[in-house]
Amino acid sequence: MDFVAGIFEYHFLRNAFLAAILSGVACGITGTYIVARRLVFLSGGITHASFGGIGIAYWLGVNPVLGALVFAVLSSLGIEWGAGRGKIREDSAIGIVWSVGMAVGIIFIYLTPGYAPNLMSFLFGNILTVTDAGIAALGVLALLLVLLALFFLRPVMYVAFDRDFARSRGVPVNTVSYIMAVFMALAIVLSIRSVGIVLLISLLTIPPVIINSLTRSFTRIAWWSAATAVAANLAGLYISYRADVPAGAATIFILALTLAVPYGIYHQAEADEDTGQNAGEEQLACGYARSQRIQYKRNAWWDDHPQSARNGHGCGAKRFIVPQFHKKGNCHRAHCGSSCRAGA
Repeated sequence: MDFVAGIFEYHFLRNAFLAAILSGVACGITGTYIVARRLVFLSGGITHASFGGIGIAYWLGVNPVLGALVFAVLSSLGIEWGAGRGKIREDSAIGIVWSVGMAVGIIFIYLTPGYAPNLMSFLFGNILTVTDAGIAALGVLALLLVLLALFFLRPVMYVAFDRDFARSRGVPVNTVSYIMAVFMALAIVLSIRSVGIVLLISLLTIPPVIINSLTRSFTRIAWWSAATAVAANLAGLYISYRADVPAGAATIFILALTLAVPYGIYHQAEADEDTGQNAGEEQLACGYARSQRIQYKRNAWWDDHPQSARNGHGCGAKRFIVPQFHKKGNCHRAHCGSSCRAGA
């Protein structure tokens, strides 16, 4: 209860609580598009490229989040443009932007006059340092993403899974791709203080992967990924409050543990299905073997009674009549309709 009371009592803890909710919504919805379109490496590249904007902002003496935002948006749009034009492979462009962004950030931080700034809150996150302006920006971004998920999720889904099919349906593929690239950059930069550059890729990736193991619906994955990310952020914040550990690391650890649960259930279900299938195959094999033994016994009986076969069944039903049907002087009329002239 003291944690809940602290949210209402301390301003920084209230900001952390709001940041956990809003960044979870933003990363959950955006992460669904990232995982569906297989852009996890791209999100990691944008995350690390934003470090270059942080370094330039410190050197210029401006807000580092603003510098990271500009650098991340330009990097995301540049990668999308280069990959769309076929000038350079997408994975190559991501690797270049990833390393160049980190190099630029380190160079400009060391060129900054005076003491080098403490970058731990950017690299590993410190949700308690989120400002009122950061909360407002996260709120606007989360609202826009919720509206996007409510009204424009289907064209986004088309672009994420099959761009050619999206074009055939009249979806402006390039426009949707650029818009989602901007949303990715915004969600990444505005969530850096909550989780950190190093760990943010996990908050974008793990919630959709967890939900995707339980459902195949893109809409359900988007909404439940947001709910999962929010729950993990709040749980990480509570553990951080109790155990005095970084909230971002606690959040990712909780998500990793949560990921093991549905996949364990899924693999157990697969194992049970394989066991049932093997049991069914064994049952069929046993049934087939039993039928073969019965047929062999029938044939052996007729071989041992050739006189009955010749005298009693001129109708040709020799091998297909059960011996019990042959009583003295009578044939089973359902098979040959004649009378036996000699008893079996």
